[in-house]
Amino acid sequence: MTTTIAPAVATCVTMAFTWIKNGKPDVSMCLNASLAGLVGVTAGCDAFDVIGATVVGIVSGILVVVVVEALDMKLHIDDPVGAVGVHMANGIWGTIAVGLLANPDAPAGLSGLFYTGDFHQLGLQLLGFASVAVYAAIMMVITFIIIKKTIGLRASAEEEIMGLDITEHGLPSAYAGFAAAAEDYSVYGDDVAVVAGETPVAEAVEVRSVPSFDNGEQRFTKIEIICKEARFEKLKRAMAQLGITGMTVTHVMGYGSQKGKPEYYRGVLVDTNLLPKIQVEMVVSAIPVRDVIEAAKKALYTGHIGDGKIFVYSVDNVVKVRTGEEGYAALQDVE
Repeated sequence: MTTTIAPAVATCVTMAFTWIKNGKPDVSMCLNASLAGLVGVTAGCDAFDVIGATVVGIVSGILVVVVVEALDMKLHIDDPVGAVGVHMANGIWGTIAVGLLANPDAPAGLSGLFYTGDFHQLGLQLLGFASVAVYAAIMMVITFIIIKKTIGLRASAEEEIMGLDITEHGLPSAYAGFAAAAEDYSVYGDDVAVVAGETPVAEAVEVRSVPSFDNGEQRFTKIEIICKEARFEKLKRAMAQLGITGMTVTHVMGYGSQKGKPEYYRGVLVDTNLLPKIQVEMVVSAIPVRDVIEAAKKALYTGHIGDGKIFVYSVDNVVKVRTGEEGYAALQDVE
């Protein structure tokens, strides 16, 4: 009975709390509240009565919202599923609640402060909470130090951008379907869909050049790069080192000759997937085009299918709208 009451109350309280606070009820937070109420009531499910379980549910329903939002918005700690608010915060609350709300007439026969005025059980619960917290903190520090000194604790910058769902678990999202198996063509990681044989860097990225005009004036060249999202930061740093001061970046969807990530049913191709890519556009004049191409190839190359392509176009003219400058002057950031 108590194990049913607490999560039910917590869910309803969170619904009302988020509705009043944000103008709409938060469905996902209500689901977290169901878990929070279960966590909160677990320690004392045989020590609470109906009133005690209700109080636990009320506090759990508010506490989970406060802690989740504090971590996300105030402390900027990444807890995407609200596990700290559900399990840690309400685990502590539920442990302490036994010392406050345990009914001597319940099966556990414990004496809660609010029923008997006796601090003994509350002291035991606080001691238990402190002991577990200290033990867990010490063991976590030791474990993380060992991991940091051996295989490394932090993910790489590319893995952070791509997301650990992909690199650690093979999922495009923890809430979606599975990524392609290793034998499928995929852009989700650098350890799948390797190009057969040895592909030299010089041939890894196709360059398509459009003949340019030659009217004796300063030449302008537009370079368009299609690449994996995971390689964009490396590409951006490479362009900055060359002196590229401006670029346009767009998230696009598409596929190449491999039709994205092919799916088969009984050996028959049934679908073509549009895969996420980054499209980078920049216009250069003073910087040699070949330098940009070589730097981009070096930044993007992995030797795997889906490394990307570079397209090179001639540009007739450049006009800066704010000043009316044209040509080479329009690309310079000077007054």
